[in-house]
Amino acid sequence: MPLKLGPAGVPLSCKGRTIVEGMDDITVLGLDAMEVQTVRTIQPQHFDQYWQAGILSWKSDFEMNMHGPYYAELLGSKRERNRTLSKMETSLQAGKIINARHLTFHVGPYGEYEPGTEANEQVANVMAGVVERVREVWGDEEEEEDYYAFPWVHESEPSLVGVETSGRQELWGTVEEVLEVCNHVEGTVPVLNMGHIHARGHGRLRTSEDYAELFDQARETYGGSTFYCHFAGVEHRMGNALHYTQIKKSDLKFEPFAEYLAEEGDWMDITIISDSPLLEHDAMYMLQHYDKARQRLLEIKARDERRAKLAAQQGIDPEELKRREEEAAAARKSQLTGEVEEKPKKEAVKKTPAKGKTGKSSGMISFDDSDDEDDVF
Repeated sequence: MPLKLGPAGVPLSCKGRTIVEGMDDITVLGLDAMEVQTVRTIQPQHFDQYWQAGILSWKSDFEMNMHGPYYAELLGSKRERNRTLSKMETSLQAGKIINARHLTFHVGPYGEYEPGTEANEQVANVMAGVVERVREVWGDEEEEEDYYAFPWVHESEPSLVGVETSGRQELWGTVEEVLEVCNHVEGTVPVLNMGHIHARGHGRLRTSEDYAELFDQARETYGGSTFYCHFAGVEHRMGNALHYTQIKKSDLKFEPFAEYLAEEGDWMDITIISDSPLLEHDAMYMLQHYDKARQRLLEIKARDERRAKLAAQQGIDPEELKRREEEAAAARKSQLTGEVEEKPKKEAVKKTPAKGKTGKSSGMISFDDSDDEDDVF
């Protein structure tokens, strides 16, 4: 399973604040992806950084991605929709320069639409136009001389348009809505923001089975195997996300997700971006837990293979051998427990201080418990 992990933006620990320096630091940390934030506006002076990052990404196995404007109104009035599309156009241009694999966009409030088919059809129509525009921006293969500065345009596929789930009830973007649109629009990919999904589902993602259910739903509805995910701890109330927090302080844990990915994620091509306030620190935290989950899985497989080999040698069923091993282990445990309980407990000897003829203490050391009340140890 191809898995990419990285932060949303330049790492906090990066001394330099440019994208290229951030990419170098991310690689040193053992991560291999980054999401460039263009959530408000793109300054012209940033395009030189974008091109340098694109060159570095093209020559290495580093995955660049880009997040479009946070505030979107694709279901608003014609004026509101055009204003959002104008901001998205800038992100599309920057995405080509930076060699972005995914371009992530929000849809925004339902506006005058009610949740349902009509709203989904409108979003699908808009996203189909965005996909077409992305392909125009990346250019025709015959126009090679026009893209000499961007060699990846001819060697890579155009950026995938990501449609992100939302974390608030008044915003378009439930899991069902996103999967339905991505199923109908070629060139799009669902952006599963686990914090948003968890919050909107009133704490939906708690076990590995919950993640299995989510991706089974995605497999049945969306049908593809490429996923782009955001992950961070989240504070939520009444089905609405309030703000991101570090993973350790949230009821949304990464361990169950790591367990699912290690056991059943072989069919997926997945990128996970850390939206946590700790950015690269929580990205590394996720990578460590994924590696641990894989290691545990390998140990289980090795044990099962050993058991199958021994069972074949003894001419019995592996399950029967497993039962015998468990019974032997339980017997050893009970025997050790019994031995511990049978050992006599040594009672502390309480010495009475010797008294002289006058009945007063002779000055010998006393072992009375009251003398130790102030002992800090």
